Parts: sequence; C-alpha cells; structure tokens
Amino acid sequence: MGIVMGPNQYGKAEVRIVSVNKDTPRHTIKDLNVGTSLRGDLDAVHLTGDNSNCLPTDTQKNTVYAFAKEAPIGEIEDFALRLGRHFVSTAEGITGARILIDEYAWERIPVGGTGHDHSFARSTDEKRTTAVTVDGDKAHVVSGLKDLVVLKSTGSEFWGYPKDKYTTLAETDDRILATAVTARWRYLGTDLDWGKSFESVRATMLEAFATTHSLALQQSLYEMGKQVLEAHPEVAEVRLSLPNKHHFLVDLEPFGLENNNEVFYAADRPYGLIEGTVLRDDVDPAPQAWYSLAEF
Repeated sequence: MGIVMGPNQYGKAEVRIVSVNKDTPRHTIKDLNVGTSLRGDLDAVHLTGDNSNCLPTDTQKNTVYAFAKEAPIGEIEDFALRLGRHFVSTAEGITGARILIDEYAWERIPVGGTGHDHSFARSTDEKRTTAVTVDGDKAHVVSGLKDLVVLKSTGSEFWGYPKDKYTTLAETDDRILATAVTARWRYLGTDLDWGKSFESVRATMLEAFATTHSLALQQSLYEMGKQVLEAHPEVAEVRLSLPNKHHFLVDLEPFGLENNNEVFYAADRPYGLIEGTVLRDDVDPAPQAWYSLAEF
C-alpha cells in the first residue's frame, strides 16, 4: 500500500484592509476581508519540508496591501482577478490561485440633507462577496452576498407535510417568513460591469422573495434563483443558503387575548436550513475541485 499527498492548498486567511481614496475632498472607502489560497507543485514542502516553491503567506498578505496602494481597488471582482493572476504568473511552481473577498458596506452620514464627504455609518451586516479562481490561463468568478436579512409578514404558508408520532408543528396558511440570505452566482465570463450586475441580481432576488406567495421556503429559493437566471444571461447558476428564521405565534389565550397573527416569538435556534442550486442545463458545470456547496 502506498501513501501519497492528496489535493492541497495554502494561503493567508482574513486579511483585513480598509482603503481610503482621497483623490478628491469627497472620500470613498473600501472595507474588505481578503483570503488567498495557492495550489501547484507543492509536494516537496509537504514531503520533505523543501520551501523552494512555498511563497510565504506573509508575502501574500503584503501583496494584498501593496496592490491596494498601487491602483484603486475598484470592484472586488477586478481586485481578486488582479491578485490571482499575479500569484499564478509570478510565483514559482504555483499554477492556481483562489481569492475570496467579503466587502463591508458603509453609507455616508447625512448632514444637511446630503451625505457627508468623509463620515460614514454601517447600518447592516450584509456583505458583498466574491470568489475568484485563477487556474493557469483560465479564470472563474463567483459573486454573491451574505447576511441579507429579509422578512415577509404574510404571503407564506406551510401545510400538507408528512406527520408522524413526533410531529407537533401545526399547519398554517399565514405565517411570517424570514431568512438571512447567502447567495452566490457563477458568471460565464470575466468581462463585465461587476457593480451593475451585482445590484441587478440582488434586486431581482429581493423582488422574487417579496412577490412569491410561498408554500415553502424551498419554493422561494427556487423562484429567487430562477428569476435571476431569466433576467441575467451572464449568470450560469445560483446557489442559495437560507436559514429559516422561525417566528412562532405566542399563545395569548391565558390573558384573554386573541392573537390574529400579530404577536410572535422570534427564535434564533434551532432553525431549518434550506440550501439548493438553480442552474442552466446547457452550460458547463463549475470546476468542483475548487468549490464547496456554500462557496462554489
């Protein structure tokens, strides 16, 4: 029986960087969390400790900071592509790079009816994301978002499910439906207006969630993905992870009060977790060696 080294990668995780563009008195900021992973001819470092092809993770971190200074970060997809292509083209023995970026949104603080030039507030936990894979001369871009909390106060039902001796959940034709959306979509190319596409995909998903009369969160998931693909030919597939943020009706009868779906208890755990992929049946699948269900 032989023993060999299997698939592997290494890099620097969670490089936090805030870049302020001061070219004009009206500043802009980019607040990112960057992760780098490299693959290639790395058997020697694992088997014998030979570091000749092992670009230090500290160097990878420093490259992120330097690239932010040498040119404007711009859209996170473009920044990730620049980083990935740099590592593959310059690092000895490295044939593939994967760059993960989360972007934190800051809004200008309103002063006198307009946004302040250099003061900002963060009003949401939502993050814009990208995962860029450079494999030789090929590149794949997966963009997305996470922690986008949404809620429907009606327009959601849940009934007709199997029941056994352990079932206590009551059927309902009117419930609160809430979730924190994690969505990732794979692009078919790399020559795109990333910001415009992101805003449009996000708006499409939100509209689908709002307008779908939902009989199950799975149905909402499919409609959100389907409508994105129908409206965006540049997108090959959409993957969604939707935790069901349960809202249970409070029993007010002991107090002589009727609860007409107005007062709920918001439970944070345990929760249902609904996940799935909506994809075109006529495009090549994602390179799965690099991707997981959650992150592609």
